Amino acid sequence: MEKIRPTSSDSSPVNWLRLTALVLGGLLVLRVLVLLADPNSLYADETQYWLWSREVDWGYFSKPPMIAWIIAATTSLFGDADWAVRLAAPFLHTLTAGMLGLTAARLFDARVGAFTALGWATMPAVWLSSTIISTDAVLMAGFSTALYALVRLREGPDWRFAVLLGAAAGYAFLSKYAAIYLLIGLAISAVIDAPSRRALISLQGAVALALFAAVIAGNVIWNAQHDFATVSHTAANANWSGTLFHPEELADFLSGQLGVFGPVFFIILIAAVISAFRTTTLEWNRARPRLMLAAYSLPVLIIVAAQAFISRAHANWAASAYLTGLILVIAFLLQGPVWRRWALYGSLALHTATGLALMAFAASTPLSDAAGLANAFKRVRGWPETVQAVERIAQEQSVATLVYDNRNDFHQMQRYGRGFDGQLFMWVRAEHAQNFAEQTWPLPDGYADPVLIISERPEETPLMDWDFAQFEQVDEVSIPLGGDRYRTYQVFLAQGHQRRERDAAYENRVADLRAETN
Repeated sequence: MEKIRPTSSDSSPVNWLRLTALVLGGLLVLRVLVLLADPNSLYADETQYWLWSREVDWGYFSKPPMIAWIIAATTSLFGDADWAVRLAAPFLHTLTAGMLGLTAARLFDARVGAFTALGWATMPAVWLSSTIISTDAVLMAGFSTALYALVRLREGPDWRFAVLLGAAAGYAFLSKYAAIYLLIGLAISAVIDAPSRRALISLQGAVALALFAAVIAGNVIWNAQHDFATVSHTAANANWSGTLFHPEELADFLSGQLGVFGPVFFIILIAAVISAFRTTTLEWNRARPRLMLAAYSLPVLIIVAAQAFISRAHANWAASAYLTGLILVIAFLLQGPVWRRWALYGSLALHTATGLALMAFAASTPLSDAAGLANAFKRVRGWPETVQAVERIAQEQSVATLVYDNRNDFHQMQRYGRGFDGQLFMWVRAEHAQNFAEQTWPLPDGYADPVLIISERPEETPLMDWDFAQFEQVDEVSIPLGGDRYRTYQVFLAQGHQRRERDAAYENRVADLRAETN
């Protein structure tokens, strides 16, 4: 274990543990209270996960099953309210903070462990992620637990931590396929870090691997039975079929990391990684923990940054880099010149103030509107009102079937329109289903009954017209979302659905239409 040089403010490990537990517990209570007070609806992705949870399986169209299993557990215990769907999120991030703190304490000391735990709990992305249920929150709990188990195995053989490593790695893989970065990190650390190599290339390492394989077997079999739909979806997300090489996307991704990890922390992470590699042979033993941590952080940033440059990448795609990245940053800032401590304390204060403001805005619609943040919450506002408006039009038109062209709107209708007695379908634009909604509820070919099409995509209106014998606009929906934002639909009455073949002639006709309208 590398010791960080103490300062006059240091106290015993027990005191650091008590302080950390107190702060983490307080933040957990606050976040649960905010969930209970939040007046906003679920995001469409959350609604999709909730739909999955109603039929527990080993996999789903775009994700492995763990998030659905967790939502199934929380809603079975606490009911079907929106807060119950999200309830696990703050607990998962508290677990992650604790595991990272324990890992840092084993590699360095109790002070680094305490600040690492607090750093995670107050990280900008974690404030947001604690208010929603996402695969990132689920993944980080397993990833961080596996890291802690590995660090304990580095110290010496222990069957308990071999079992924990295999189980936690399996859980992470069932949470999000970004857990592949954990496997990459394990492979690299086995090469560059002798203690990790001894732990992994051993009988206990073999047992951990066997347990990992057993845990994920159900999902692997499910994927094989469903033509590896999640693999295809992941490849589609990479979007390598379009125009390649986008420096502006790389710039957007890198700037986004300042918001995910924190502006100072992200810059310091780069310095900490460089510092870890600038070592002499005599300093190797001291630098080894830092190099091992870099093996789980640097490859993620490089891979996702390359993906951003080639095509695109969302800011959260590199989130797992900050598990070990945070430990590197904290260890770096707690040694050396005094300005580093001030950078640490200032960052924690800034992140906390920003996070508390976010909590207040999430819990109060008037407050967020007064701050000019209506746009930030537009996707989670007005869904009950939207559903009521659509149901009213369906009743006026005497139509019992609704068809959507956007999977987000479709899922929100499923969630907040559960009193609707008719049928719900998706119009499928492409040759094959592009998402869970299109895969599960496509409008059948030859559907003869009249349908009401709820469309938010005016550019696709002519394409829908081609698929129906009768097609006319009968109404429009406009729901205020605060500020000057509205949710707007065109509503069409259609009948005689006969889906045109999505062949080359069809796509050429679409291209011609786009050229005419542009």
